[in-house]
Amino acid sequence: MRVVFMGSPAFAVPSLHALIERFEVAGVVTQPDSPSGRGRKIRSPEVKRAAVEASIPVFQPPTLRGSDVLRRLRAWQPELIVAAAFGQLIPQPILDLAEHGCLNVHPSLLPRWRGASPIQAAILNGDKETGVTIMKLDAGFDTGPIIAQRRVPLSPEMTGGELSQRLSELGAALLIETLPDYVLGNLVAVPQDDTRATNAPTILKSAGALDFTRTAEVLARQVRAYEPRPGSFLAWEGRRLVVRRARPHPAKLEVPGEVVVADGYPAVGTADGLLLLEIVQPEGRRAMDGQSFIHGAPKFAGSLLAVANEA
Repeated sequence: MRVVFMGSPAFAVPSLHALIERFEVAGVVTQPDSPSGRGRKIRSPEVKRAAVEASIPVFQPPTLRGSDVLRRLRAWQPELIVAAAFGQLIPQPILDLAEHGCLNVHPSLLPRWRGASPIQAAILNGDKETGVTIMKLDAGFDTGPIIAQRRVPLSPEMTGGELSQRLSELGAALLIETLPDYVLGNLVAVPQDDTRATNAPTILKSAGALDFTRTAEVLARQVRAYEPRPGSFLAWEGRRLVVRRARPHPAKLEVPGEVVVADGYPAVGTADGLLLLEIVQPEGRRAMDGQSFIHGAPKFAGSLLAVANEA
């Protein structure tokens, strides 16, 4: 079976590799190269690098709209299109291009957490479980019927990066397990219950600012959800301090944002409990444990941090 794959970030790579091992991947569509990091060096999407290594043709249109895009995809003669974290809404003419339509590997238990940030949303909201969905794409955004799902418990210690890796592997395995019966017509696509849908919007970098008028439990979930990207941070002495790992501490302070030392670590007062800063990364430096940071910056303890919208 000839497959065209559409995807961009690391999450999509296991699905691409799984397809390469079992089918003829005629081509890969991914986002254009873009500036990244402090040096703003041009960087290719992870999916492009994986496709190049496998000697698979790559197409990087800035938009999927236009007859030239459809003509390029039609030339690959796909029998099936598979998408994973592609990052653009796929127009109907492309969805109709392949005999078996277009399937998507989505990292949530749809209809819960439709949108751009389902992995982070599951952690932020304290979900006890999550999973992956194989769905048939339609003209909406994550609204198509469900082909298959697989559930996994959500560990209370798991970060966004760790969960993304776990779900990327789970999604690739479920995709390969599902495809034979799907192609033979043995699976019935089940429409989503729109009344149960929840939205996971795009996360801006500014969303990582820690708001200490929230509870320590909520902020600890934020730190986990946004690790490694976009990252959670606070401002101290005019510089950004990224918090890479934190946990709630039951002690309380009356002033949210006040910094104390608890169990040898810096800890910040919140609306309920302390947020213990276990691993931090000062601006322009490497990550370090909180004990080392407080040893090198003793004035941090006793300071009063700005609220999030001032950070």
